[in-house]
Amino acid sequence: MDYDYVIVGAGSAGCVLANRLSAHSGKRVLLIEAGSSDWHPLIHMPAGIARLAKNKHFNWNYDTEPEPALQQRRLWWPRGKTLGGSSSINAMCYVRGVPADYDAWAQAAGDARWSWSQVLPWFLHSEDNTRGADALHATGGLLGVSDLRYHNPLSAALIEAGASAGWGRNPDFNGPDQAGFGFYQVTQRNGARCSSADAFLRPARSRPNLHVRTRARVERILIEQGRAVGVQLRQRGVSEHVHGGDVIIAAGAINSPHILMLSGIGPTDHLRERSVTPLFDLPGVGAGLQDHLDICTLIGCTQDITYDHLNELAAGWRYLRHRDGPGTSNVAESGGFVRSRLATDARCDIQFHFVPALLDDHGRHRLPGMGYTLHACYLHPRSRGHLRLRSADPAEPVAIRAGYLSDPEGHDLARMIEAAKLSREILAQPAFDAYRGKPVFPESDPQNDAEWESFIRRKAETIYHPVGTCRMGRDGHAVVDSELSVHGIAGLRVVDASVMPALPSGNTNAPTIMIAERAAALLLAS
Repeated sequence: MDYDYVIVGAGSAGCVLANRLSAHSGKRVLLIEAGSSDWHPLIHMPAGIARLAKNKHFNWNYDTEPEPALQQRRLWWPRGKTLGGSSSINAMCYVRGVPADYDAWAQAAGDARWSWSQVLPWFLHSEDNTRGADALHATGGLLGVSDLRYHNPLSAALIEAGASAGWGRNPDFNGPDQAGFGFYQVTQRNGARCSSADAFLRPARSRPNLHVRTRARVERILIEQGRAVGVQLRQRGVSEHVHGGDVIIAAGAINSPHILMLSGIGPTDHLRERSVTPLFDLPGVGAGLQDHLDICTLIGCTQDITYDHLNELAAGWRYLRHRDGPGTSNVAESGGFVRSRLATDARCDIQFHFVPALLDDHGRHRLPGMGYTLHACYLHPRSRGHLRLRSADPAEPVAIRAGYLSDPEGHDLARMIEAAKLSREILAQPAFDAYRGKPVFPESDPQNDAEWESFIRRKAETIYHPVGTCRMGRDGHAVVDSELSVHGIAGLRVVDASVMPALPSGNTNAPTIMIAERAAALLLAS
């Protein structure tokens, strides 16, 4: 074998795997990334996120198929295409979810090792929290977790507004209780972004047993007699085969099922329709897609304190000189979690992210004037979508049918309406009296649920949390088992957000890193 481990994808999970597996000098590890290196300064300056949204060099720039429940709109799905993957272009919010999320994962997987009590040590294994160590936090890990060094006055107003609306304050969303409003902790170190590439890959790059190849696209997995033995990749127009003892697909919730299907692993009838020779029938590949749908409320601001017209040159200079100021902002500085009147269990069911700027269409549509934006998403959607091949050409992206608001009972729509109503209620609190201008979206107060529904169908977007397309479990639509091995194919694992049985109660980057930590230990023990 050329390598002991071939890892496909240098994102949030792949960089963790590369570090942990190559720490054993007797193991030869290859990490393959379709994108380029993370050389751009805006990746590392946190506030650079505002510019990265438009940079196609570091972004897969996916679009969904027309969404039937959202007025046939195609939603833009940014995904990181560089070392660090989406952890190099995200808003850096460090949120784990809640114990009940992982206890449900353990039940779905039939394996107590995915329960909260057993995954918490793997969160702690990564963490280097500037607040110090306690029962729920750790220091000394590779992943920098810190408080923001700078925040806008409007972000503090959001916390006051959430408290006065009756939802309380919370200084730590990863503490004993998730509920309340506060500032997000972020994956930063010394005021700079701490992506998975910064945290895990960079310290390992000098190891002679770790090889990293960028701008190399994996076209298919090589399978012989029911076992994965390597991959076929294309780099600089040249196709080649690379062999490994174990193949680990860590290409994310979109690209991991894409690679499996191109390799003949997936729903047999669909593969034949796309001229791919089926090797193993796994109907769950690409199915089970979940995402957090998000609705934004935008209000004009009467004071010139927003980030809409930030002096970027001054902010960049201050960041370079002192590692503080607006350049260290993750933009989504504060937020909150609430258990609404429609919650069906003890978990919070709605999450908020606040941005002290007018943010429409992911920031791609610049609006005139100044203002602020409150994102709200329902955390536990019942709607499901799926991914399908457009063709057998590896360069052609999959068709994404997210299936937003498709649950037949209208469960998700009712919660999204509630989330939008709560946003309006919070932004109407006295904490915003000194700043509140005219409404931007919705343009006027909806008067009934039908008007709220129309607003959501017209304006809702993704909050960037796709999971579940190579789901872990024991049923006929599961793709991997509890050790993340692909059912029916030896020597092949999937390790990324695609294996999550259900969305966690919050952002997905921290849970993805935890999954990779757990997977590395499983691999080294096998």
